[in-house]
Amino acid sequence: MTEALQLRFDVDCGVEHAFTTWTARTSTWWPTSHTVAGEPGLAVILEPRPGGRIFERTDDGREADWGRIVAWEPPHRLVYTWHLRQDEADATEVEIRFDARPEGGTTVSIEHRGWERLGARGPDRRQANERGWGGLLPHYLSAL
Repeated sequence: MTEALQLRFDVDCGVEHAFTTWTARTSTWWPTSHTVAGEPGLAVILEPRPGGRIFERTDDGREADWGRIVAWEPPHRLVYTWHLRQDEADATEVEIRFDARPEGGTTVSIEHRGWERLGARGPDRRQANERGWGGLLPHYLSAL
């Protein structure tokens, strides 16, 4: 079994701001290198409900699906399937928690799991996504 990716970090803002920046302001910080079209100015949209789509939309209206919302519990928890640049049948699952710290700020915990569904491809996809998270999170932190 391929182990889940686990990331955890603290941010100096409230839970609602951290959640909203991740879910409703995604287009302001998501790098074009982590999209299908790779075009500046595209919109990244998370439909705020279980079953909602996660997708990108270019200026000329082209769309590419990235995943589906599994759990939508603002401002504390978000779970979604994830298949950016992959077939939807090969989706993994991402769970993100936003927990208030007693001394102020928020702890963001990310678990990216489901690699075993990919069989022999799982370890390589996990490794690629580990690098992907490393390139993505600095943009999120800057947006906060």
